[in-house]
Amino acid sequence: MTSTATQPISSESTITVLPQSGYTGAEIAGVDLASELSDQVIADIRRALLQWKVVFFRDQSIGHAEQIAFARRFGKVTPAHPYEESPPEGFPEILPIDSRRYAERNGRKRTSYDSSWHTDVTALVNPPAFSILRADTLPPYGGDTAWTNLVAAYENLPAEVRDFVDILDAEHTFENRGTQGSTRTELIARNPLRTFHPVVRVHPETGERALFVSPGFTRKLKNLRGLGPRLSSHILDALWEEATRTEYTVRFRWQPGSVAFWDNRATAHLAISDAGHLGHDRVLYRVTLEGDIPVGVDGRASESVAGEPFYGS
Repeated sequence: MTSTATQPISSESTITVLPQSGYTGAEIAGVDLASELSDQVIADIRRALLQWKVVFFRDQSIGHAEQIAFARRFGKVTPAHPYEESPPEGFPEILPIDSRRYAERNGRKRTSYDSSWHTDVTALVNPPAFSILRADTLPPYGGDTAWTNLVAAYENLPAEVRDFVDILDAEHTFENRGTQGSTRTELIARNPLRTFHPVVRVHPETGERALFVSPGFTRKLKNLRGLGPRLSSHILDALWEEATRTEYTVRFRWQPGSVAFWDNRATAHLAISDAGHLGHDRVLYRVTLEGDIPVGVDGRASESVAGEPFYGS
């Protein structure tokens, strides 16, 4: 199946969009993110983003303030993270993705940069709509990030499987994201987040349907009579395997000045665990934009069990 919901970049556009794989990812050239971009350029970036799900910019010279200003052209910027207590001074919207902080926050030495595919902060009832990640300190090699297209994963399922998963909901939670007694575990215990989302969400801008499960935060299914924990786990494993098939993914090699901008409603991503054991520092800075409450194929909305919506400004 091929979606026709998004439109190509206009012939008058000043930007160049260079697809990076068959389904996912495009590099955008001809844009200086430190400058005051026209409404037309912003609209063209948004079109490319909705079509390719993640877009990349190279050779940018921006700091926290410019990153936040660029993000605001696309929506309301949220605080850094529900569990972030020490963002950079003066920039509460910035989340450091910093290998140097891992042991302090999670109670164990980090030997990899991330552990699983995930969509950002899906334990919230309104997960972020978009995320923007900027490279700061990079290892000399390794440490790439991959994204997968969850719309393509859904559309290429057999029709009978699509009909089956359309009716399911899945629990998303932050439990088990830190070790006993760690700072992260204590923060989660004080302010738990737990939401049941449709397994298939309808994209609010394109109308596309996307699988909405990821190993990082999805724990179990409901809405299926007689579904026990083992069967729930097997079904989720099968969906994760489909969602991360190689042909739906793109792998991005970070360089100084690189920025990645992705649609959190249509992707999952993974920091490749190939260089953390070498001891190199890896620091990137992320901002997120306020998202809507996901809606399923039949119009049912996500249901919060614990935690409040996460709003931006």
